[in-house]
Amino acid sequence: MERRKMITKHLVTCSVMAVIMIISRLLIFWTVLPKAVSEVYRFKPVSVTKSDAECAPSVVINNVKSYDEGHFYAGIIAHKTTTFDSLNFANETLPLNDKKVIGKMKRSLRLHSFSNVQSNLLHKKAAKMFPVMEPILKNYGIPDDFKYIPLVESGFGEGRSSRGAYGPWQFMPGTARDYGLKVNKNVDERLNLRKATIAACKYLLGLHREFKSWAMVAAAYNTGSPNLARLMRKQSQRNYFRIKMNAETGAYVYNLIAMKEIIQDPQHYGYTYKKPIFGVNTEINGELLAFN
Repeated sequence: MERRKMITKHLVTCSVMAVIMIISRLLIFWTVLPKAVSEVYRFKPVSVTKSDAECAPSVVINNVKSYDEGHFYAGIIAHKTTTFDSLNFANETLPLNDKKVIGKMKRSLRLHSFSNVQSNLLHKKAAKMFPVMEPILKNYGIPDDFKYIPLVESGFGEGRSSRGAYGPWQFMPGTARDYGLKVNKNVDERLNLRKATIAACKYLLGLHREFKSWAMVAAAYNTGSPNLARLMRKQSQRNYFRIKMNAETGAYVYNLIAMKEIIQDPQHYGYTYKKPIFGVNTEINGELLAFN
């Protein structure tokens, strides 16, 4: 009898303890869950309405804190609409009466916005590369907008493409050698930004003599001049924005314009990067800037 009472008492004690444990877990869950949900939303970089997704990347951030490479910031960016009449590549403007052109431009701007890229790395890369590239482009008479090609071509690195293109300007080995770069087992000057930019300028000038349009030059840089010339003959068309091309080349100039936009006006597209002020240095890694 005494043994039965002890067992009953023990079971009651265990049951009470189990109930207390369950209640405590529920209380903890009830307390922590709202905070966890708020943390998830705190790290959400932008909040865009459904209608915004169909238009130019008008960023709408309302008291949201975002995280990017170790920095917290308060997102207080007002709705702002891109004016397409201000968009151009090398002073060649978009045909604003063409809905397909505007649609492609909107898509490219949207793809390059912070809500999709989630990094200021491109801005940091531009800040390092542009002081080297800008005087070289100017010396050769190449429009300044071509400095965005390495950002579009190599993006977040200088990786080797499946076809063998390499370096910031993504030169193929044969093309690099044709324009004075050393490419062998010991040396690959496609990674030398100064020398590669000089080679790119010579290449771009040759393309411009052939196509007479800087937008077409950019397209030829991407797809190759023989391919572009064949498309021109087949379609009897010389306007980049009117020629039907493969998806990559057909979006190439739009991507260059979008890259220019986010570098020049980062806050508009959700970035918080502020362009640093550089002094002009005519010597890089011990080498004078020689234009030859």
